[in-house]
Amino acid sequence: MAVAGSVSEPAVRPGQYIPHPDGRAAVLPGMYGITYNVRCGNRAFGWAGDHVEPGVSIDDEKDSGRHHALHYLTCIGNEAMVTSGMAAGARGVVIGEHARILVQFDAAAQEVMVPGDRVQIITRGRGLGLPDFPEVELKKLSPRLFNAMGVTLSGNRLHVPVAMELPIRIMGSGAELNSEYVDQDLMSGDRALMAELGIDKMRLGDLIAIRHADHHFGRSYREGAVSIALCIHGDSIMTGHGPGILTLMTARDGSIDFSVDPAANIATALQLGD
Repeated sequence: MAVAGSVSEPAVRPGQYIPHPDGRAAVLPGMYGITYNVRCGNRAFGWAGDHVEPGVSIDDEKDSGRHHALHYLTCIGNEAMVTSGMAAGARGVVIGEHARILVQFDAAAQEVMVPGDRVQIITRGRGLGLPDFPEVELKKLSPRLFNAMGVTLSGNRLHVPVAMELPIRIMGSGAELNSEYVDQDLMSGDRALMAELGIDKMRLGDLIAIRHADHHFGRSYREGAVSIALCIHGDSIMTGHGPGILTLMTARDGSIDFSVDPAANIATALQLGD
């Protein structure tokens, strides 16, 4: 089905200041609008920004039904097309979902886009399932991305290459949210731990795995569960927040296994270029 939204305006938090965990405050850019210099495949840490969203952020805020159709029907890897403005006809790829749908176009198209331009998405993937693996639930996962992720069979399990594993103890804001709608942030305030675990090397678009994470109807702890997710936005200075992780696959019964390959990123898998 076709859904559509408009390029959003950038937003700054009410009160302007965002507090660091140590009490310092800053005014930082990051959410919504058109981001020129942050692309899928770039690092998630190190930006002078908060919850930085790569590419172009779109939404339909005028109608709740259309807003939710855009969010629930759109899947990562879906094709998008600009239908108004100077970039009309430009095609891009859905690379994430935050408070908005995130789409990456080539740099030339993004330079002539403006807030308010309309973007249509050809949605494919809602309802996608694997009949031979009924315990594996797929979420926000287009057939195009599933086929590009390098998923293989290993005995009676699906084997997924991921760029890194995250310990469930660092997963924070977003646990309360529907796992088909928006993401969960990892808690990055302990910078020494981020460096020790190598998490500070995470890139936007990285495929990641979390053991003992059940993402069927939210995001909770369940012994033996495994969830596969995608890094979709950058780091945050806010307590309890950090790079955002969007659920792609989840299973409670051991149907999913994984191995670490630092190259497991959708910028490569979907051949997004620049």
